[in-house]
Amino acid sequence: MRNKLLRPLCLPWLMAPAIAAAEVPTVAVDIPPVYSLVDQVMGELGSPELIVQPGASPHGYSMRPSEAEALSRADVIVWVSDDLTPWLVRAQKSLADGAMRVELMETTGTQRLEYRQGTTFDAHEHQHDEHEHEHDHAHHEHDHAHHEHAHDDHDHEHDEHDHKHEGIDPHGWLDPVNAQVWLGAIAESLADADPDNAETYQQNAAEGQAELETLINTLNDRLADTHDARFVVFHDAYQYFENRFDVPAAGAISLSDASDPSPSRIREIQTYVTEQGVQCVFREPQFNPALIDIVFEDTGIETSIVIDPLGVGLPLDTNLYPQLLNQLADGIVSCAQHEH
Repeated sequence: MRNKLLRPLCLPWLMAPAIAAAEVPTVAVDIPPVYSLVDQVMGELGSPELIVQPGASPHGYSMRPSEAEALSRADVIVWVSDDLTPWLVRAQKSLADGAMRVELMETTGTQRLEYRQGTTFDAHEHQHDEHEHEHDHAHHEHDHAHHEHAHDDHDHEHDEHDHKHEGIDPHGWLDPVNAQVWLGAIAESLADADPDNAETYQQNAAEGQAELETLINTLNDRLADTHDARFVVFHDAYQYFENRFDVPAAGAISLSDASDPSPSRIREIQTYVTEQGVQCVFREPQFNPALIDIVFEDTGIETSIVIDPLGVGLPLDTNLYPQLLNQLADGIVSCAQHEH
């Protein structure tokens, strides 16, 4: 995907460009990967405003005043899911009640997977394809209020069995086929908000979809010899990528909502990785690496590979999304080359 190096200047004495720019909707987005997709669709017409800053976890986030202001002036809000950011649901109601809203996980055609249960996933590896085709739009009517309690204000001292961890995993952006669907949905929404530029939005989305198709083929080739890699992720955020490219994780230290793992969960994963020949435990930049160092020291397991679901450290632009997927592939390829 291209960088937007030059944009029309909107200076007050250049009346025609100023008028054209005023018609382009102000768009607020939740996380960097969604920023990248919206940036692709907007093209030279503008860029969205990001609410959850790079490096922060979206699961629990306190907006700065500048971010609340960006939300309040948005004409269109694009976000992944109420389940990923329950706090954003409340913020939208109070700050941006009149904005057009696009909840990407609820758009027609989105591939949706159930939360995985348990610390290890071997029993679930062959269930992915069943879930992948069971989610027509009518199936989307799960209880958001239920998830809000599951993700918000949870007591970190409780065992994971005390968490209500059911329903749809919200990390759907890590399936690039979803991203293709979402580019179309974003373009449709922006075209509704800004009919004069509808053709531009649709064309930009189509270009992004074609580029993602090429990327999917490239990643399939890169990951063709890694299907037997045995790895554990820090938190269970990657099953959409795993499912798309048939590179299933063996387990996760933390739940999908990134809540603190209980001592019993840590003991279970520690035993599992030493007994089952796990090659790698992936770190994430948003979370303290000390836990991985303590739990897996002296095991011989590779623990230095860093992956993340948000593209931490990548430039915030159109290219962030494909670069993020390439980084995930890099991590799995590196793991596959490591002998335990």
